[in-house]
Amino acid sequence: MPPRATDARRAAVLGSPIAHSLSPVLHRAAYAELGLVNWSYERFEIDEAGLPSFFECLGPEWAGLSLTMPLKRAVIPLLDEISDTAASVEAVNTVVFTADGRRVGDNTDVPGMVAALREHGIEQVGSAAILGAGATASSALAALARVCTGEVVAYVRSEARVAEMREWGERLDVEVRTADWADAAQALKAPLVIATTPAGTTDALADAVPGRPTTLFDVLYDPWPTPLAARWSMAGGAVVGGLDLLVHQAVLQVEQMTGHSPAPLHAMRAAGEKALAAR
Repeated sequence: MPPRATDARRAAVLGSPIAHSLSPVLHRAAYAELGLVNWSYERFEIDEAGLPSFFECLGPEWAGLSLTMPLKRAVIPLLDEISDTAASVEAVNTVVFTADGRRVGDNTDVPGMVAALREHGIEQVGSAAILGAGATASSALAALARVCTGEVVAYVRSEARVAEMREWGERLDVEVRTADWADAAQALKAPLVIATTPAGTTDALADAVPGRPTTLFDVLYDPWPTPLAARWSMAGGAVVGGLDLLVHQAVLQVEQMTGHSPAPLHAMRAAGEKALAAR
């Protein structure tokens, strides 16, 4: 049974840095739409060293936590259980505190990515390319395990990442081939391109967008659009943005933390768009 609207409950997003996070905007918009007037959602600047002590101070009023870098892996030893999805990528971005006091971890980035793609009509592709090989790339691979039937080519910037991406591919049962970042322009010809790199990294690729691009999923949302996403859209290609991912993963978090389903996707997206426009 979902908590009553009069129950005072707390949730928050943790990470470092955290001041930029849109999570409070999205979750608070959901609470308002759901009539959860006594729910609060905050942000806390917490690094790996401070995470255990933060957990020790949590009382029964806490419903859940959202986690961003660098805490997604560091939190795992502090939990009683993690979902299969979280285990598959060794990353937890959602913690729910159950009525019996257990700490349960999940990863909503992966299904959030799949949901964002499906919202844009991408149910299945024959092959795909990933730009980057960091933490978000592993989530992208896990998402592609659900929508891609063929090879995934990962374009990496360091030799150390080559073995990592191949190991992730084996773990997730995805056919992965790695390629050098110097050839990243070739990625733009794939049926689906997922850009997982930090801001500015793909800017130089904007001039290489093909005449008839297919679908680009750029996980960045601020600043938006990125030069690559802007050029892609101008050329007539479909673009899935970082706000799409952020909203869809937050929808799943709200549903898990509050027990209310479905969460108000449109109200959350509108709040996120308004907050970004104000920046």
